[in-house]
Amino acid sequence: MHNTDTTRSFDVAALSRVEGEGSLRIRVEGNTITDLEFSIFETPRFYEAFLRGRHYQEVTDITARICGICPVAYQTSAANAMERILGIDVGHGIRDLRLLLYLGEWIESHALHVYLLHAPDFLGYPGGIEMAADHPDIVKRGLRLKKLGNAIMAAVGGREIHPVNPRVGGFWSGIRPEVLHAMRPEIEWALDAALATVEWTMGLPFPELTPEYEFVAVHDPDDYAVIDGRIRSSGGLDIDPAEWNETFVEEQVERSNALHARIVGRGSYLAGPMARFAINRELLHPLALDAAARAGLGAQESNPFKSIIIRAVELVHATARCLELVDGYVEPTPSFIERPPRAGEGHGVSEAPRGLLFHRYRLDESGHITDAQIIPPTSQVQLTMEEDLRALLPGILDRPDEEIRHTVEQAIRNFDPCISCATHFLTLEIERT
Repeated sequence: MHNTDTTRSFDVAALSRVEGEGSLRIRVEGNTITDLEFSIFETPRFYEAFLRGRHYQEVTDITARICGICPVAYQTSAANAMERILGIDVGHGIRDLRLLLYLGEWIESHALHVYLLHAPDFLGYPGGIEMAADHPDIVKRGLRLKKLGNAIMAAVGGREIHPVNPRVGGFWSGIRPEVLHAMRPEIEWALDAALATVEWTMGLPFPELTPEYEFVAVHDPDDYAVIDGRIRSSGGLDIDPAEWNETFVEEQVERSNALHARIVGRGSYLAGPMARFAINRELLHPLALDAAARAGLGAQESNPFKSIIIRAVELVHATARCLELVDGYVEPTPSFIERPPRAGEGHGVSEAPRGLLFHRYRLDESGHITDAQIIPPTSQVQLTMEEDLRALLPGILDRPDEEIRHTVEQAIRNFDPCISCATHFLTLEIERT
């Protein structure tokens, strides 16, 4: 941190509790913000480029490596796109198993974010380890929830990090019912723990901020959407995934190695738990819907700091649905559907813990990829992050430097940004004249 008569500079060498490398530069003249840039300077990873020429069946293994926390999201969106090209309908049994795997990922990711990445901000701790010294039972609850999510992913996916069992058309190997039934007692505990998580998060202190968002999320008329569906928004969008590139546009900005997404003719939007809740609230499991009502959440929530409550509500939904899926499970036979390769273009979406994840692929007649497009949640909300900071900063500029820095970092962590699965750096500079 560096101050002069005309300049206040904040240098955060390592923004902990987010994924990836980014920086934030703010210039303030008087009480007016004249320049604010959230930049992602991490080296591009070129997944779309090196997918070209690979066989379509390799896509679930390759794209899983994009993220160590949300590999199932990449596998599912990719499989959805390929199955549309190949004309595969996997059926209810495989879909249910795919949903169980994905909900395991939701549980481990939401528990990690709520308990270890975000809650320390509200309680004044630099991290989860420091918080554990004063709140050991709370942190242990979060770790046990995360462990259950990992166990579900390992049981269904073959391992919890970069699962190897998912494939286009289903799963390489079937899962015996007794494997899933053995986890039932722990899932029952997790449901109670998730309900307690909602009660705990609703009592946290929340800064005041209520931007106007256009929420965008996947919608399934039969369930709180996770593994597939149409794309809806609070502004009236209701499109098939194939219409993505007619509706959304990505723009390169000089300061960032990640593209900024907008709705054509409209501008920024918000994806993630708050968007899912706004679009699909009435489709939550009844226990989760009741928990949301007790937490004071209405039809939608516009305070981004309260996204931690919505993640807790989604933990209730995920654990309750896991119980239902385990109780109703019948092993699908066969465990995958296969079709001959053919040329075509396919589009796939799903709801990663952090928000909508879009994939598009083109295949040639031999089933090899000729073009790929992957749009992760964080690239979709970068512009919204900047807009939140512009709305937040005028109300806190009179506070001490350290408090400003803390609140700005907390606002970024509202989004649980996954800039990448690499090292974590954020440089914040505020220049005053």
